[in-house]
Amino acid sequence: MIKRLLIANRGEIARRIIESCNRLGIETVLAVSEADQNTMPAQLADYVICIGPAPSAASYLNVDAIVNAALETGAQAIHPGYGFLAENAQLSQRCHEEGLIFIGPTPGQLDAVGDKLKARETAVAAGLPVIPGGPAETLAEAQALAKKIAYPLLVKAVSGGGGRGMKHLEEPSQLESTLEIAMSEAQAAFGDPRIYLEHYVASGRHIEVQILGDGNNVIHFGDRDCSIQRRYQKLLEEAPAPHLNSALRQQMHEAAVAFAKHLNYRGLGTVELLVDIQKNTFYFLEMNARIQVEHPVTEALCGVDLVAEQIAVAQGQALRLKQSDVQLQGHAIECRINAENWHDNFRPCPGVVERAQFPIGPGIRVDTHIQSGTSITPYYDSLLAKLIVHGDSRAQAIKRLRKALKTLNIQGVDTTASLHLAFMDDPEFNEGGFDTGFFLRFLERQQQSKQSPLKEPS
Repeated sequence: MIKRLLIANRGEIARRIIESCNRLGIETVLAVSEADQNTMPAQLADYVICIGPAPSAASYLNVDAIVNAALETGAQAIHPGYGFLAENAQLSQRCHEEGLIFIGPTPGQLDAVGDKLKARETAVAAGLPVIPGGPAETLAEAQALAKKIAYPLLVKAVSGGGGRGMKHLEEPSQLESTLEIAMSEAQAAFGDPRIYLEHYVASGRHIEVQILGDGNNVIHFGDRDCSIQRRYQKLLEEAPAPHLNSALRQQMHEAAVAFAKHLNYRGLGTVELLVDIQKNTFYFLEMNARIQVEHPVTEALCGVDLVAEQIAVAQGQALRLKQSDVQLQGHAIECRINAENWHDNFRPCPGVVERAQFPIGPGIRVDTHIQSGTSITPYYDSLLAKLIVHGDSRAQAIKRLRKALKTLNIQGVDTTASLHLAFMDDPEFNEGGFDTGFFLRFLERQQQSKQSPLKEPS
């Protein structure tokens, strides 16, 4: 059994893992960069070890530094959180070689889903539908494939994630320049320039299914709607996905479980699917082999500590829950509060938090790493907090979230709180069931009402 665990991450997810470990009686060692030595998570962890300078490449992305930190501090396990090295097969392999427990899937499973082409092949083998498309190494191959699957298209990075290396194009004249940009971005972000093409679904919903496996059995914890996105980056998530056909919802749950079972998957994961609204069908997109930023909305519905279950299966325990044990109740919504000025094209706003006051009340949860006096550095993601609300219905959740957002008070840095408050007053948002084009339509409505001068650049 794990007695001491090293957390190879920062911010709110580091605090979140510390809280679960405290409940489990597991000591925590927080691996921090020089910039994070005085943060709230560092204050809450049992032990802190510095792994390098502020830049991620010299600290949070340094496999050797993290493994050595675990060995030096007597940790038996490493939890990578999300982002950074969370889906890194090399870190998982090094843990195996050094006798450490990696809180995540096996190296082979990470390799199978980290490479998007392999993931597509796995999905097909597991019986899941995939969007028409395929790899292209040259312009000629891309032109032939594009003609076959038809425009509009998405160009995606094989090793990609988070929207990096992903480009949308409408016509053949854009293909050559778009390929060059996408391959360059993919090389810079992932060290892998490979790309592939997919037909672009004009009216689609981004739905994901939360799964948990122990290497033998797999269960799911329902679905989440992540369709509110800016440049393929999620802004708000909710569960369950509103106005989703019940038969289609069940098929998606079953497909996610089938995909994970095909891999003999061990760990927490999310199978991401795209619903084609016009055809009332869905396609496999990818699998995130880690805990998700938006996992709290699922926890709100099922009352299960997903981090605790993730740790349990990582150390060899069989699933402690059966599918029938998973009871989903009510509706939950999560807002990502970032240090950004959304009126100025989401310009990052590093600085010092002069005041941080968070809402409390029934159905309200706040996951954060900031407090008054916290320094927001330019080195990392701008996420300050996640505001999660739960209600008996979607209408009640929206009502609670609107009130919570009005109570939220973060001073010293610009935040996206007012953006989310604007969502709450938007008619299309309140109706629910929108597609991934929602955000651009929302911005147009904001401009028309002269509530915001923001214009999203093309």
